[in-house]
Amino acid sequence: TLIPKLMRIYVSMLCLALCFTACKKSDAPTQQVPLQKVAAATNTDYRLPAEFEDQSAVWILWPQLQHRKDMSNEEVVVNLVKEISPYAHVNLGVLDDSTLALAKKMIPDEFEDPKKLTIHKLPYQEFWSRDMGPVFIIDKNGKPAMADFAFTDWGYGDNTMEDVQMDEKLDEVIAKKLNIPIISSNMVTEGGDHEVNGKGTMILCETVELQRNPNMNKAQIEAEFARMFGIKKFIWMKEGLYEDEHTFDGPLKGDSQGRPIYTVFTTNGHVDEYVRWVNPTTIILAEVPVEDRGDEIGKINHARMEANYNILKNATDQDGKALNIIRIPLPKSIIQPMSAGDPVYNYISELEYLDGSKFPVGKPALTIAAASYNNFLITNGAIIGQKYYKEGGDLAVKARDEQVKGILEKAFPNRKIVMLDALSVNWGGGGIHCITRQQPLF
Repeated sequence: TLIPKLMRIYVSMLCLALCFTACKKSDAPTQQVPLQKVAAATNTDYRLPAEFEDQSAVWILWPQLQHRKDMSNEEVVVNLVKEISPYAHVNLGVLDDSTLALAKKMIPDEFEDPKKLTIHKLPYQEFWSRDMGPVFIIDKNGKPAMADFAFTDWGYGDNTMEDVQMDEKLDEVIAKKLNIPIISSNMVTEGGDHEVNGKGTMILCETVELQRNPNMNKAQIEAEFARMFGIKKFIWMKEGLYEDEHTFDGPLKGDSQGRPIYTVFTTNGHVDEYVRWVNPTTIILAEVPVEDRGDEIGKINHARMEANYNILKNATDQDGKALNIIRIPLPKSIIQPMSAGDPVYNYISELEYLDGSKFPVGKPALTIAAASYNNFLITNGAIIGQKYYKEGGDLAVKARDEQVKGILEKAFPNRKIVMLDALSVNWGGGGIHCITRQQPLF
């Protein structure tokens, strides 16, 4: 899949650069390729259940590639299946017989118990099921449907590309397997950029939704989410984490020696990296600890998260009630060199950077992982979160892992807190929440 991916990234970046130039010359709106699907004309009368509501299953896709040659995405998925299966049925998507055989080899115990695991052969390229996988909505009688949005590879591609179309149609394939209706929208969105409380309030981010939908304004986006999900109240975040800015925008300026730091196929501000619902009235928001505010990345993230805090503390839910806000620290920045041979390095070395910078092709490049404690999965009876300490490493990282676990235990007193090492996934631009998608009880 590397060659098609690189070709479409190059074409996409060229188109973005041309669009950027054109927009600088005039105020004319950018154009999207028309989607070959029909949106319903009236309200759907469905709602999107919150993640903390009862679930019947969790969907996970078996990864087709690594992000770094020395780290295994499969091991993260194996650990996830093992930790989720005591609490919720796991629907595991595999591409073909070879990936099925590998999965059976790595998690044999779960395959022996059909109550824990169901295997589905599915067509897909990426394994970020939160963003391009199934989105289950429920009507007032408790019957499900599939909310089918457009997908443009997180802004790196467009809907004319074969592999993007494959991932975009994954939800439709799953809906047909489950024999549930499909309700479609022409709007582009990903699951990681909207958080709902199940009662009618949504948190979302301007830099993502407006970038994905250049022909729509905020009012139009809100109207479509209201139609598809039954949302009544919208709380807009301005910006996400600095290290989540689009990779093609150019490297970050945060190294003390003035060296560029590259992001890793990031989303431009997904909210599940920094703000999550705990229950219908409580949210958990990232903050930068005082000791991490000395460098440029820490300064920028601190400013952004405090700006989001000010928005949230002055916001209300669908009933006009103030929100209860819990703060949780961000991990210490994880900045390491990648080199030729690392799949993500190969990808980002082919990009056309909009700031005019040139990637050091063939030489090691500093990259920053999409590390976050907020990117946890909520499932029945458990929170599956992320930890960053490794044996023999920085004890300050271990202390922060323990601090975060304590915060999550207080926030979710009726759920077990499980912390996994998911750094290999972080090197691809997301985390545990990004590679899972809950199926509500219906």
